[in-house]
Amino acid sequence: MMFSSQLVSFAFISTLVGSAFADFQILSPGGPNLWWVAQSQNTLVWACHDNPPATTYQLLLNNTNPTILAAPQAIVANIANADCSHTITTQQAALTAAGGYTVILASALDQTKVYAVSQPFEVKALGAAYPPASATPSDDPTVSASGSASGSGTSSGSAASSTKKSNGAFTTSQVSAAGAGVLAAIGVAIGML
Repeated sequence: MMFSSQLVSFAFISTLVGSAFADFQILSPGGPNLWWVAQSQNTLVWACHDNPPATTYQLLLNNTNPTILAAPQAIVANIANADCSHTITTQQAALTAAGGYTVILASALDQTKVYAVSQPFEVKALGAAYPPASATPSDDPTVSASGSASGSGTSSGSAASSTKKSNGAFTTSQVSAAGAGVLAAIGVAIGML
């Protein structure tokens, strides 16, 4: 009986800790409006300031079609969470134009410890246009983007954006909320012993 209650306590605490990282996600690429272009530089963007599960990540690329990629392929070993994005060079990933790709952010030491997986996306053929910057979602309400173009036969444009980049530190309210949750979980676990 004692073993089963300890198992329930461990499962409960694991669920609490796992939910603390639920906000961590890959923002781009992913989905029908955020693609990459083959044989070109492409940018990975993630929600780095949302309670990150680690300070560095390993980047893997996967495809649902085993003729494109037989297994997830590690393409960058150490990406700092605080960077919030990373440019993938043509030397880091020789991408074949196809659908069914996903990007995986995993532990820098253990690629089976997955922190986030992008929505499936397409890699378009060399020469295709990139998606507009405004298509990349933001989990930060202080981020905005705008642009305009005009002319006949020629165009001019402008874009402005403001971003609030976190230094990776937790706010007092985040620490208090996390501390209260952990203390409650410990109290429940001790009470079940």
